[in-house]
Amino acid sequence: MPLRIPDKLPAIDILMRENIFVMVSRLSMKAVSLPASFIALKSRYIFVMDSSRATTQDIRPLRIVVLNLMPLKITTETDLIRLLSNTPLQLEVSFMKLKSHTPKNTPIEHMMSFYEDFDAMRNQKFDGMIVTGAPVEHLPFEEVSYWAEVTEIFEWAKTHVTSALYICWAAQAGLYYHYGIAKHPLNQKMFGVFEQTPLLPLLPIFRGFDNRFNMPHSRHTEVRREDIVQNEDLTLVVESECSGVGMVMARGGREFFIMGHLEYAPNTLDTEFKRDWGKRADVSVPQHYYPNDDPTLPPLVTWRAHANLLFSNWINYYVYQETPYNINDIR
Repeated sequence: MPLRIPDKLPAIDILMRENIFVMVSRLSMKAVSLPASFIALKSRYIFVMDSSRATTQDIRPLRIVVLNLMPLKITTETDLIRLLSNTPLQLEVSFMKLKSHTPKNTPIEHMMSFYEDFDAMRNQKFDGMIVTGAPVEHLPFEEVSYWAEVTEIFEWAKTHVTSALYICWAAQAGLYYHYGIAKHPLNQKMFGVFEQTPLLPLLPIFRGFDNRFNMPHSRHTEVRREDIVQNEDLTLVVESECSGVGMVMARGGREFFIMGHLEYAPNTLDTEFKRDWGKRADVSVPQHYYPNDDPTLPPLVTWRAHANLLFSNWINYYVYQETPYNINDIR
């Protein structure tokens, strides 16, 4: 099944050019000026389903909501949709925004067209939720301007979402809010692609994984292993000799806290490095990313296969197989 995303979302054009399966209406195809008809798209192995066919299928689409706190929202939308599309299940993706924060790097027209305030969504239920990172890790959690609203969403998700993925800053914020796990500043930014070890390889989230996998990291703070393992409500499921805690599970898989960025596109770390190089003393060349650590060379992508597998496993085993058919039965 394809992915159902809002018509005219900028990611549609990008992902169709990458042969990613998405579903748009015929009208929305015209609106994004795609250089092909339905027949031409199918000849390029791009699966396109119009809305009328989707609504007659005898299934209920899984509802996924994304709370996108990243500054470059269109980039993050595209990265996440790229991974969510790699499933045979039909997904319906919605985007949530905060009323207490106005993004500075995304056009207001885009936010108005594709995002809804939490207040408008609080009475809805969702099969899955993704909360992204945010560029506020230098602040104590309580000093983040939208902390009150984001923690209200964290609390809401416990009874309105079957399974939630918290990424990078959101993972640290979620662990702090739900379980009292402190974050700690790093002397040097954790920056690069680091080898990770699944500690419980028989968990469904690791179905098909190798003994080791790589994950990009881009953060100035960390949570510590000893704090995680001392908490009976938390299970450390991924760690790294270099980057420390990689992923934590809680509530039997209803919450996952991922410290890195498996969703990152191949050039994201490169963009961040070139943005910050020479401007921040704690930023160096990202490790294990460029061939021979040479930033003049194109990055070497070593995490994409496991990124697709993790998101696919999450959707299948922790969302689809756990969520009730009647979405209002989520508790």
